Amino acid sequence: MTNDNLTLPVLPLRSGVMLPGMVFTIALESDEARAAADVVGSSGGTLLLVPHIEGRYGTVGVVAEVVERGELPGDIPALVVSGQRRATLGTGVPGTGAALWVEAEPVEETSTDEARSAELAREYRAVLENILLSRGAARIAAQLREVTEPGRLADLAGYSPDLTLTQKVQVLETLDVTARLALVLGWAKDTLADLALRERIKSDVEEGMEKSQREFLLRRQLDSIRKELAQLGGADEGAPDDYRGRIAERDLPDKVREAIEREVDKLERTSEQSPEHGWIRTWLDTVLEIPWGVESEDRLDVPAAAAILDEDHDGLADVKERILQHLSVRKLQSERGLVPVDGRGAGAILALVGPPGVGKTSLGESVARALGRKFVRVALGGVRDEAEIRGHRRTYVGAQPGRLVRALREAGTMNPVLLLDEVDKIGADFRGDPSSALLEVLDPAQNHTFRDHYLEVDLDLSRVLFIATANVVDTIPGPLLDRMEVIRLDGYTDKEKVAIARHHLLARQASRAGLEAGEVSVSDEALGAIVADYTREAGVRSLEREIGRLMRKVATKVVANEATPPVAVERADLREWLGRPRFFFEAAERESVPGVATGLAVTGAGGDVLFVEASVSEGPEGLTLTGQLGDVMKESAEIALSYVRSHASELGIEPDAFAAKRFHVHVPAGAVPKDGPSAGVTIVSALVSLLRDVPVRGVVGMTGEVTLRGRVLPIGGVRQKVLAAHRSGLTEVVLPARNGPDLEDVPDEVREQMTFHLAERVEDLLGPVLGLGSGAAPRTDEELTRVA
Repeated sequence: MTNDNLTLPVLPLRSGVMLPGMVFTIALESDEARAAADVVGSSGGTLLLVPHIEGRYGTVGVVAEVVERGELPGDIPALVVSGQRRATLGTGVPGTGAALWVEAEPVEETSTDEARSAELAREYRAVLENILLSRGAARIAAQLREVTEPGRLADLAGYSPDLTLTQKVQVLETLDVTARLALVLGWAKDTLADLALRERIKSDVEEGMEKSQREFLLRRQLDSIRKELAQLGGADEGAPDDYRGRIAERDLPDKVREAIEREVDKLERTSEQSPEHGWIRTWLDTVLEIPWGVESEDRLDVPAAAAILDEDHDGLADVKERILQHLSVRKLQSERGLVPVDGRGAGAILALVGPPGVGKTSLGESVARALGRKFVRVALGGVRDEAEIRGHRRTYVGAQPGRLVRALREAGTMNPVLLLDEVDKIGADFRGDPSSALLEVLDPAQNHTFRDHYLEVDLDLSRVLFIATANVVDTIPGPLLDRMEVIRLDGYTDKEKVAIARHHLLARQASRAGLEAGEVSVSDEALGAIVADYTREAGVRSLEREIGRLMRKVATKVVANEATPPVAVERADLREWLGRPRFFFEAAERESVPGVATGLAVTGAGGDVLFVEASVSEGPEGLTLTGQLGDVMKESAEIALSYVRSHASELGIEPDAFAAKRFHVHVPAGAVPKDGPSAGVTIVSALVSLLRDVPVRGVVGMTGEVTLRGRVLPIGGVRQKVLAAHRSGLTEVVLPARNGPDLEDVPDEVREQMTFHLAERVEDLLGPVLGLGSGAAPRTDEELTRVA
């Protein structure tokens, strides 16, 4: 340590910078500042003021003399200090009090080139005077002439409001006078140029303006400022150059890049006060939020994907097989170095059709997980506006892209699994037909150039895996249905429902009821009873609700100390837990009298059984139909009666059975609309049963269309109808002969438990249905057996 070094307490400055020659008041708000002020007497009335900016101390401080000590309003202690000279910080040393003491080496003012310093000082003084005069500070400008020392003149920059704290620290740490003057002169020239620019803008705006136009002064000023910023190359957020930078960072298709650049050019020419300026910026932000070129990498491990699908869902073999086919193709392409085919004709569009509750929507999430892709769901139920699919035209206020573009933006990739939920419930009105807009989206030959009305650029949807869900296909327009690969999920057997409940529903509902694993157990017999006696559906939603109700009752008893875990639920306990059974097998009871037959139908909720009742009474000849029947079903009833009347002798019916008689055919559940031709054989069976006074066998369900010539024509929905018959306790089903091959779709366990009779003509019905031949004699058991 030299003799010139000083040992001083440090007072950090966080909101300002002191330079030599400056005098200002410091509020002692921090503990460090108060500690330094308390020991100022030990240092001869001097302190070392050091800037503390952005978490670091400066390397150079100012030795300052305490001129006065007092308090500010609010009883805040303060010091008035006067900067004397620069000093570089050394090492910390012990000192009195809690203050930080350091060694400081004073710095003498030196200049490498005194002539250059004098020249810079004169130029700097002139620039400062111009700045002060332009701001109306002529008196301060006159006082500048009293400052003759170049270093002192440069240090006046500490008073400048145009310099940042960082710039003032830079002035403090520049020890060479010549370099310091050059530094502050450059900044002063920038400030003067800015002031001149403001004056020119003001002059341009005010020049030629009429008195009535002065209200536009602010707008013209903003326009001029924006023009100057564009010339200087500024790139503020939302400015054209900011968009150009974002475009350069993205991997955009060429045509999309050209369209965006055109809009950026238009943005530059558009005033910020114009509504179109906001529309263009919104469009640019929307387009740049689309994940152009971003794709998820497919998981090509086929066994692992199969395990995920099996883990999430029991059954559903057809859709699982189709997903694994897709993965296998991708894997072969990858292993053999083939580029996956994208673009025209490369998209995959699946349609899962089935009753509610069979897992169509959740299957979409499982497929995405198996493929390693993002999953996005688009609910289309009740959508009536075409713009929901294609987006709005940009000319409309509040326009936005369609749901597909928003789905891609949400997914963050261009190849997500996109679930189009409830595609069969799309409506249409004066705003357009959304199903027609989907024709392009779901056509693999077109969707690689899908064009949203809002974006007006080609969007490649060929890499998206579309999965549409529907309950029925009847309401889906033919051209749209033709574009989708339909996979039918016709419902679960009782055994599959028990497996689903065991593997998925029990644990989920127990967790929701606050029960831990092992606190409740339900036997397979109890689950089977819940399926058969408390639910009757194709899916498992009602089953899950019943299991949830059971879990809540168990939780209630556990809380009330009426049951101690583990609680075992057996079949015999179900009436106590869930009350009386809600469903029972009523076919035998209903068909105990002649004139009642059991038919099979397909509804939006899956397969179902329906009963056809026929009666005859004295009166004018004719046919009365009730039960809210559709036109096709009414025609089926008329055909059935005509056939029975014209073939009465062949069917063993007395010829006078139709004289002066009026027939009435009713299909119960009158509040439910019914339609379709497949009830023809059921109506014929009910009429023959009535007229021959022979009840229909209670274990038989039937379906098929009947012609006037007595032929039995094929129908659809065989799997759903057979499953409905099995759920209802029927053991035999009569089907059209041409539907025989469709029995392969029926689960093996159901086929093994049921007997199927294939009928080509109405005469083939009498044996299985009535136990009769065409004559009056009953048929033997051997004659009744026609098993497919």
